[in-house]
Amino acid sequence: MKMHNPPHPGEFIRDVYMTPFRLSARQLAVKLAVSPSTLSRVLKGNSGISPEMALRLSKALGRTPESWLAMQDAHDLWVARQAVNLDGVERIDFDAA
Repeated sequence: MKMHNPPHPGEFIRDVYMTPFRLSARQLAVKLAVSPSTLSRVLKGNSGISPEMALRLSKALGRTPESWLAMQDAHDLWVARQAVNLDGVERIDFDAA
């Protein structure tokens, strides 16, 4: 089942962890052992979740690293579907070869 406009992981982090628990970006950056500017880019959706960040988020917030990466992939794929024109792409029929 396709998800409609899945959130960027940064939005998810803000909505699920930071806002309800009154956790500041600076506090979270310290817990993740990253610079505040690095975390800020993720929270704003300007940077994606890397495997390294997925490991850090997993240890600090829970969830598996795979779930953080899957969330990023779902968001990236949805964004690409909105922007990429596939009209010129043709399917290859391997049975006919």
